[in-house]
This record gives sequence, structure tokens and C-alpha cells, in this order.
Amino acid sequence: MKAVHFGAGNIGRGFVGLLLHEGGYDLVFSDVAGALVDAINATDSYTVHEAGPGGVDRVVTGYRALNSAEDPDAVADEVATADVVTCAVGPTVLRFIAPAIVAGLSRRSPDLAPVKIMACENAIGATDQLRAEIEKVAGDDAVELLARAVFANTAVDRIVPAQPEGGGVDVTVEPYFEWAIEQGPFGGNLPHIPGAHFVDDLGPYIERKLFTVNTGHAATAYFGAQAGIERISDALADPSIAARVEAALEETSAMLAAVHGLDPADLADYRATILNRFRNPELVDTVHRVGRQPMRKLSRHERFIGPASQAAELGLPTSALVAAVAAALAFDDPADEQSVELQRMLRGEDAGVLTATVTGLEPEHPLFGSVHDVFTARQQELHTL
Repeated sequence: MKAVHFGAGNIGRGFVGLLLHEGGYDLVFSDVAGALVDAINATDSYTVHEAGPGGVDRVVTGYRALNSAEDPDAVADEVATADVVTCAVGPTVLRFIAPAIVAGLSRRSPDLAPVKIMACENAIGATDQLRAEIEKVAGDDAVELLARAVFANTAVDRIVPAQPEGGGVDVTVEPYFEWAIEQGPFGGNLPHIPGAHFVDDLGPYIERKLFTVNTGHAATAYFGAQAGIERISDALADPSIAARVEAALEETSAMLAAVHGLDPADLADYRATILNRFRNPELVDTVHRVGRQPMRKLSRHERFIGPASQAAELGLPTSALVAAVAAALAFDDPADEQSVELQRMLRGEDAGVLTATVTGLEPEHPLFGSVHDVFTARQQELHTL
């Protein structure tokens, strides 16, 4: 069996690639970073270090890497004969890998079983997004080429912090992980991925993860940055920050229980597990890494506005989530392009227009007013500096 994985970064090697290796797949990484591709090909094994209680070292072998920028034909040839194609490149990069997948599908023998394609991104419906990009590139050949693949959405969860200097291609991760995959598209012919679990309805898993793990992680980062704290674990050691993060997650849990019928007690246990993961002192992670790209994280279906908008529509509390939005607006990191742009916009644009532009909320939405208030407050703060 063979798997092609787009994105040879820390998540690709330390999570998706690891599980595919443990499933018995020959593993082909595809990436545009030439130095990383060369570093991977210079080794015959790498180690995934699990940092924290219960963590072990796992060795990955049986892989190679291709530079998709320099040799797209080689990537297409691998896709043409792959059993599984996955990616962890970021939702905004899906459109850039679609041409390589289309080229591979065009070379794939119709006699082969359809290749199983799964996007492993921090986004709702990422595989659907990838399929749409593939269909766009394929054009008139879309129907024929899409018949050579099956597409399944996934929900992935593993914290992979910034890596220590000099680690080579080894990766440090947390022991905990979750990979939920919708099983319907496979028609009973499930891919063999140890540790993954297949579900009938992925929606609750995606939103539970995104609106607990990602919401909590980002809220910790933004509240921590406001307090001048560098590490995520140190931020949660501050009782005031911990209380504000917990309050935000209680609001997301109330929404998840109302929308998906999830058990409140199970959600409380899940929240506690997530917060304990963030407190792991052996997982050295910074508020600036977690808080980067604040404009994306403030967008309509992301970790703050996504759950808060649904909660507001149901008449549920949103004040703690709005407080996290306020902290995100105060995230001022000169090294982060989106942070710089957001602060520039806050200094010069109308608060109402900016609220709608950044969050995607309509002025008549029940959440708009409170979010508009925090945009206005941040603008006033900047004008006094």
C-alpha cells in the first residue's frame, strides 16, 4: 500500500505521516520546501517524541520526499498509483495542491480502486474544499476524474509546538491525538489507519474539536499575550486567564449541546482534558505561535465567531467568547503579517465596516453589536497610544 501526503511539516511528519506509517503504507511526502525535502531524503528514519505523561518515542521508516515545485510530474505519478492521499498544508493552500492531484488522477488507471483522499486541516469540510478545487482545475474532465477517487472529511487533533533547534526532521508532539473520519464515502472499504476512528456523522466531532481545542488554545494565547506571558502552559497557570478561557469554553459547550445534542457532562470532561493538555509543561509552546494569523481566526466560521454566532442565534451567552475576540484584536505581533495588517486596519477604518469585513457578520446578526463594541474599544485604545 502507498500513501501520498502533501505537507511534510511538523504535523505531516509527527501526526498524519506517523499514523499512515503505522498502518503499513509506504509513505511519500510532497512539499515545496526544498531544504526540508532534502533533509527528509537524507535520513532513513525519524523519531516522533511524545512529550508529557505517557509519552513514548515512535520511529518512522519507509518514506521518501518529493519537491512538488521542482518535479510536479513525479508527484503526479505517485498520486496515480496511491491508495491514500492526505494533506496538512493549511486551508488556504488547498488550491495549490489541487493541480498535482488532478494530474495524478488523469494518469490513474480506471482499473485501479478509487484513491482515498482526506484533507487533514483545522477547518470544517476541508476535504469538500479540496474536492471543489480539484473539480475547478479538472474542468470538463471533472466527472471522469472524480470517479477515480473517494473523498472523506476528517477532524484532526494533535498539538505540535514549535520544534527545538537542531532537531533535524524528528518531531516533538503531545501524546494525545484524535483523527475522526467520516465512513460513509468509503462504502465499507475503509482505509487501514491505526488510531483513527470512523464515524457516521462527522459534524459534531469537527465542531467539538474546533470550538473547544482551537477556541481554547487561541483564547489562551491572546489572553496570555495581553498579560505579557510567553508560554501557553504559563498562561493557563494564571488563575485569571484560566477562568476566562474556561468561561469561553463553557459557552461553546452550551452551544454544542444545543445544536448537536452532545451530553453536557461529556463535554465538561472533554474541556477538562483539553485544558490539561494545554497545561503540559513539557510541551514548550508560545502564545505567539498559537496566536498567529488573528484575522483568519476571527473569520466567520472560525474558533470565536463560529461558536459565538450560533450561540447568539440560540439566545445563549456569548460574553466570554466576545472577551476572547477583544483579546485577539489586541494581539500585536510585528513578526506576524496578519497581526500587523489588523492593527493597521484598526487604526484607520470605520469600526462597523471593519467588524463586518473581518468577522463576516451581518449588521443585523444578534452577535454583531457586541463584537462591534470591542472593535470600537480597541480603536479607541489605539488612538490614545
